Amino acid sequence: MADPIKVLLVDDHQVVRRGLRTFLEVQDDIEVVGEAADGAEGVARAEELHPDIVLMDVKMPGMDGVEALRKLRELDNPARVLIVTSFTEQRTVVPALRAGAAGYVYKDVDPDALAGAIRSVHAGHILLQPEVADALLSQEEANGGHGRGGSLTEREREVLGLIADGRSNREIARALVLSEKTVKTHVSNILMKLDLADRTQAALWAVRHGAAG
Repeated sequence: MADPIKVLLVDDHQVVRRGLRTFLEVQDDIEVVGEAADGAEGVARAEELHPDIVLMDVKMPGMDGVEALRKLRELDNPARVLIVTSFTEQRTVVPALRAGAAGYVYKDVDPDALAGAIRSVHAGHILLQPEVADALLSQEEANGGHGRGGSLTEREREVLGLIADGRSNREIARALVLSEKTVKTHVSNILMKLDLADRTQAALWAVRHGAAG
């Protein structure tokens, strides 16, 4: 049996953390390895505990979720961050996604859907609601977008299309009969050539430029 997905809970409300822990601890493939009450503590615990997934609140006292996300990226922490929020406004969720979040769910999410979201993000997928994807694309348009798709090789375009389909590196490797290491190299080259920060932006670029499958 595969190792369980290690999850860190970061939320300033103890009741929320307790509820999340209570549900997640009954999942055979998910293990809650720790908790934090604000962004700064969350960053420190992520560095200490090496979780696979961080469930991160957005609005917290002191360091909020977006700032904590940026700090984790600065530290090159490999944990994938899933935003858990009660705020549905795009002005709250979009900055978190642009800071590197792999997706988001609302605090009233169905428990089974939350477990599914954790598994999906752990597999390398990106969770975006259509209206938020549209908002991100609109921002790219307003900023002039990213335009150097002509510099991509044919193989990099294939990889980009699969990223846009939400495929993980492992799934891309299987689909293209490549090693995961080779896929990681292609992904890095794509991000560098298109001047993009992460897979979320790459997926959005693919949709915007018609490179998605």
